[in-house]
Amino acid sequence: MELTKAIIKEVSALDDARTRRESGLFKAEGTKCVSDTLGHFEVVRLLATSAWLESNAGKTAGIERERIITAPRRDFDRMSHLSTAPEVIAVYRIPETAVSPAEASRQLILALDGIQDPGNLGTIMRTADWFGIRIVVCSQDCADPYSPKAVMATMGAISRVKAVRTDLAAFLKQCDAPIYGTSPRGTDLYNSQIENNGVIVMGSEGHGMTEVVEATLTHRLRIPSFPPDTECSESLNVASATAIIVSEFRRRWQN
Repeated sequence: MELTKAIIKEVSALDDARTRRESGLFKAEGTKCVSDTLGHFEVVRLLATSAWLESNAGKTAGIERERIITAPRRDFDRMSHLSTAPEVIAVYRIPETAVSPAEASRQLILALDGIQDPGNLGTIMRTADWFGIRIVVCSQDCADPYSPKAVMATMGAISRVKAVRTDLAAFLKQCDAPIYGTSPRGTDLYNSQIENNGVIVMGSEGHGMTEVVEATLTHRLRIPSFPPDTECSESLNVASATAIIVSEFRRRWQN
């Protein structure tokens, strides 16, 4: 297929959340990001330089030829959100996803309440992938997990971790399982009773959890600073805090 101005405009527009919602499409940029996601999502278009296609013929073998577009390197500057344009961009269909509250009784799930930074969101999904968490439930006001920055920050985890946007408070109210969240008034994480199932809720970077979500918590946890009672930073980055909490859950239940 020939690269047209309309296609360039379509791919560039996927930087915008509204366009992604209306079209049902998202994009992955660069060799690593595309390699990590090919085969996991429906390919709508694969745009690449002739040199990239020649070097990566094995990766594109299963893609219909009419979905592959060869483009000169200069055109990627107009389609990419990156400061240095890549040699390949894949446009995928956003999968339809849903999650049942009953799944929290069988496994550990992450829930994100108002996380604003797509880089943080992507890093959290990467952490979830590392620790075997396969569902991340996002509130409606979270950053979009399918934004280019979030997709890149997942480092391929978007292919294995299901991201679901929903009314988070309503979802949590239906969960018949432990619901954990961080709070300055919580009990020390390392001395708390925790289970290997349920939901771990992480609040937004600047405001924490909304009141309606916090009201659903059954357990409040606190990550202690070290040494105790000494002056330190006011708080942890939400992605760092998530990694600490999930690591402790998995450490307790690795056997």
